[in-house]
Amino acid sequence: YTPIDVIYRRIDDDYLDPLNFLPNSMLGVPGIMDVYRSGGITIANAPGTGIADDKALYSYMPDIIEFYTGQKPLLENVPTWRCSEKDQLDYVLEHLAELVVKEVHGSGGYGMLVGPAASKKEVEDFRAKLIGNASNYIAQPTLALSTVPIFTEKGLSPRHVDLRPFVLVSPDRIDITPGGLTRVAMTEGSLVVNSSQGGGTKDTWVLEE
Repeated sequence: YTPIDVIYRRIDDDYLDPLNFLPNSMLGVPGIMDVYRSGGITIANAPGTGIADDKALYSYMPDIIEFYTGQKPLLENVPTWRCSEKDQLDYVLEHLAELVVKEVHGSGGYGMLVGPAASKKEVEDFRAKLIGNASNYIAQPTLALSTVPIFTEKGLSPRHVDLRPFVLVSPDRIDITPGGLTRVAMTEGSLVVNSSQGGGTKDTWVLEE
């Protein structure tokens, strides 16, 4: 056998270990949580880290940073309205056609409304979803994403992009990797860059003097 030190997991917590979580899971490894608790293995994307996938958590980051560091954050958050709170929901409903609304547990660009690009019917249909299950959504202003040229059948054409940097944290230092993931929307005018929605990637260049 080959000793293993680190496992990178891509399955949900509930399916990770049938002896400790869902007993009918055929995806996980029986007993792996016992080995993990004893320190015999490191699980990247450790159990419980899925809380960071809740988009509502983002709106609390300035408070979290100040609580743990005693300092104000250096970078400002994108304004984020938690629809679970009535006064914020009222604002979102009033400005729905101007905002981007996302499911708190959504991913891949699904289950969202881009107000300025939506039809009146799509806005009203989404309004009904918000009223019916407000705590499931957050809203943000529509950002003006940068564009880069891509090759199309008709030649060069601009497409929207975003940049996802990667930051590594250890007990005594923080390193920002010299690169990142640049995602590009392949549909003209679209702000959705997710690969699951047909988005692509671009080389990411870091220029240093």
